[in-house]
Amino acid sequence: MDFSYSPEQKQLRENVVRFAQGSLNVDVIDRDREQVFSRELWRECAKIGIQGLPAPEAYGGTGLDALSCSIVLEALGYGCRDGGLVFSLCAHLLACVVPVWRHGSDEQKQRYLSGLCDGSLIGAHAITEPDSGSDTFAMRTHAERDGDGWRINGSKTFISNGPVADIAVVFAVTDAAKGFHGGVTAFLVESETPGFTSGQKFEKLGLRTSPVGELVFDDMYVPASAVLGQVGGGAAVFATAMDWERCLLVACHVGTIERLLETSIGYARTRQQFGQAIGKFQAVSHKIADMKVQLEAARLLAYRAAWRLDNLRNASLDAAMAKLMVSESLLKTALETVHLHGGYGFMVEYEVERALRDAVGATIYSGTSEMQRSIIARWLGL
Repeated sequence: MDFSYSPEQKQLRENVVRFAQGSLNVDVIDRDREQVFSRELWRECAKIGIQGLPAPEAYGGTGLDALSCSIVLEALGYGCRDGGLVFSLCAHLLACVVPVWRHGSDEQKQRYLSGLCDGSLIGAHAITEPDSGSDTFAMRTHAERDGDGWRINGSKTFISNGPVADIAVVFAVTDAAKGFHGGVTAFLVESETPGFTSGQKFEKLGLRTSPVGELVFDDMYVPASAVLGQVGGGAAVFATAMDWERCLLVACHVGTIERLLETSIGYARTRQQFGQAIGKFQAVSHKIADMKVQLEAARLLAYRAAWRLDNLRNASLDAAMAKLMVSESLLKTALETVHLHGGYGFMVEYEVERALRDAVGATIYSGTSEMQRSIIARWLGL
């Protein structure tokens, strides 16, 4: 399987790296410290089409194939040191834009996709609840028929972009007897809908520039046209979001791994101890060699997963493998980068401690590493 860049992909990657390095890293230390989500930078990203990468051009998107999307997001992760901004962009793109594109009615696409793609709307994906993290079957938010529409009650937590979202894909139980497969429906809900409340914003270990919080639905009425996909088809909508998120969010991680590798190499070449550059010590050089191996393995797994999104009926196994391997490689690389920098790695100004804090979440969001291993095991018949 040949993943050599086409001339167009190469140019696209170079343009995104140049944009990210030149426009997205301003005051990143301060923004992280103050936990500021920048709408200005969000709009700048929209100008080059980040928020609508795979969506059809007819709806305001860029119309890229999944592999090209992966290459763009890798470039974004490489060039942008604001991990929170990158994460918010991916949450919006992969868990809101993609489900609307793949499952939305023509009316929903016409109404929402252009705004989601041009950055004027911020999207969220609301499925996690206080008592149902990995256990989506324990969902308590429910929707009951009310005339031609639905009345939704419940709450969601740890919702990426929740505090700033204009529209959310909300999952609710519509037939408890059928369980998650057949009994859960996805709804496309505007944040201005009466009964829709954005609750508290959470403070986090990392990804601090990406706002995460609660969403509360108190007797919220939505019309029948708010159903995304089919009534009872929420599992299919969720599966689409997770496949795309697990396959493509890790591409950003690949870019970050490459940046951390280059940072480690540069430091190891210039930092002198005991009369020589620390890169001459085997204990250091072998750590960096391992980073290189992890980078190339992660890139191949991420590219293959992205390619299979467009070329196989089901990419869930590839998505789980890519999510598991790349997220854990990112965490290991970030930790080793801090170790290589010694005391300086512990200091905010060197920016590698922030990369480590951000990397911790990679093994939790979009399904924990333990959940990915369970998914893989099921595909193996275990």
